[in-house]
Amino acid sequence: MNKRILIPSLFILLLLLLAGCNRSKGVIQGEPADPANLPEFVGVYAVNGVDPAGENYGGTLTIQPGDAPGAYRLQWIVTGAIQQGEGHIEGNQLVGRWWTLEGVTQAQGDFAFTITTLGELDGERAVDGFARAGWEKAFPNDENWGKFKFGH
Repeated sequence: MNKRILIPSLFILLLLLLAGCNRSKGVIQGEPADPANLPEFVGVYAVNGVDPAGENYGGTLTIQPGDAPGAYRLQWIVTGAIQQGEGHIEGNQLVGRWWTLEGVTQAQGDFAFTITTLGELDGERAVDGFARAGWEKAFPNDENWGKFKFGH
């Protein structure tokens, strides 16, 4: 290949790679949100986590408004299970309870996710019967990343 083509091509490739690193999936990038100014977080998220037994999982989390003001419905479609939950806001956290609808094992527990300035969720997800909680990170889908409206 001609050097006149190779060097500019490598430079363009490097720029594309660096642009892709701007958003590092799997790493929470926002700061904990101000409780008085939470971003809108209703929507679809990519999820990754580790359960209390140390097993990794991934999938999708959908958050919708609940039946009462300040209430939310959650649904996870994760490795080996479909789970549902109900939550509410406490400060800058979405807290609540979840349970398995369908899956290899039936489980339930509590969750507490800190909401970040970018609309990410980061926190613990406990399973009843386990002494320690697992953790979970949820990232808004690409369509909404960083474009959340403030207020809820």
